[in-house]
Amino acid sequence: MDNQMTRRDLVKSTLALAAVGSIGVPDWVLPALAQGEVVVPFTDWPDNYNPTPAPDRRTFDTRNVTGVYTPADKFFTTQHLGHPEIDGATYKLRVSGLVDKPLTLTLDEIKKLGAAKMILGFECSGNRPPTQGLIGNGEWTGVPLKTVLERAGLKANAREIVFFGTDKGEEEVEWRTSKYKVEQQYGRSLQRDKAMSAEPFLAYALNGEPLTKHQGFPLRLIVPGWYGAPNVKWLSQIHAQEDQYLGKFQARWYRTLKGEMIDGEMKWVETAITKIHLKSFVARVTKNGADAKVTGVVLNDGTPLKSVEVKIDDGPWQPVTMDPQTTAKYGWKLFNYTWKAAAAGAHTIVSRATDITGYVQPTEQELENKKSFLEHNIQQVRKVMVG
Repeated sequence: MDNQMTRRDLVKSTLALAAVGSIGVPDWVLPALAQGEVVVPFTDWPDNYNPTPAPDRRTFDTRNVTGVYTPADKFFTTQHLGHPEIDGATYKLRVSGLVDKPLTLTLDEIKKLGAAKMILGFECSGNRPPTQGLIGNGEWTGVPLKTVLERAGLKANAREIVFFGTDKGEEEVEWRTSKYKVEQQYGRSLQRDKAMSAEPFLAYALNGEPLTKHQGFPLRLIVPGWYGAPNVKWLSQIHAQEDQYLGKFQARWYRTLKGEMIDGEMKWVETAITKIHLKSFVARVTKNGADAKVTGVVLNDGTPLKSVEVKIDDGPWQPVTMDPQTTAKYGWKLFNYTWKAAAAGAHTIVSRATDITGYVQPTEQELENKKSFLEHNIQQVRKVMVG
């Protein structure tokens, strides 16, 4: 894809967003370029960038961030076991295991349990530079998970709630020196307290429209503030059990290995992929006359932000202007920074976010002891060429 983006290209992307429907689009974040304004190209953007590299994978071109909502056909998607074809008219969700009343619910019956709406953004735990394309933000509609679980009645010893997708396939399971091929469904779990909290919900619509096949039609789990992997798509069964769930995509596939100093000794710690780690990145730079405008994105787990800053080359950190329309607790937050008198030539731009707990988005050097590539939330240094 050509690094140069014209005013016409961005106008087209704006018109595409308008097709989302009745959801309001805040003027503050629309990317329509003023006369004479041009996009400053990233020189670190891959020449062979392809937003749909495989049938089961689609990335969002973050240079085209157009506002609060990512259109459904642009929202990132990635999965391991294909896209199941599901007939919404015959679809049924089963609730089983350690419950007082096992349930079988149609989609219409689920919708009649009530509707909750939430503006929510998340990323794949494998999202990383240079493109940061495994990301999206939208308004989700669904029924609170707690409502369904209360209807079924969890037994006292139901400690783990497991969510299975309709997608399934043959998977290789290792046990010591042996390997076994068995058919498995995609599955993830939540502990009882988390599952029964107010925020997890079962979504059946995105941006006011039924979920697409890529986004988990007809029903998916949404865990606000968490990475994408736990948000099980094509949800077919909720199973309550006492023992810890140890499926492949829970216990082995989505883990982070990181060295941590504990009592003066390096310990190698494995942690599960759950909450989003605080991240910001520069998505687009435009120029009109002497000044340039830097637009960026922040994702987090819902912890309030303390500050977001931008640094040009080796200069000081400078505060940004946050978009007043992107303040939803679990939604992405957009920001702008005016780069005064942007001189022609090569430059670097980096952003960092800090939350109210004092956690600062780490540098690449600070994550040197992280061996796996998941949860890659470094301060991304972008390279640009100002004309």
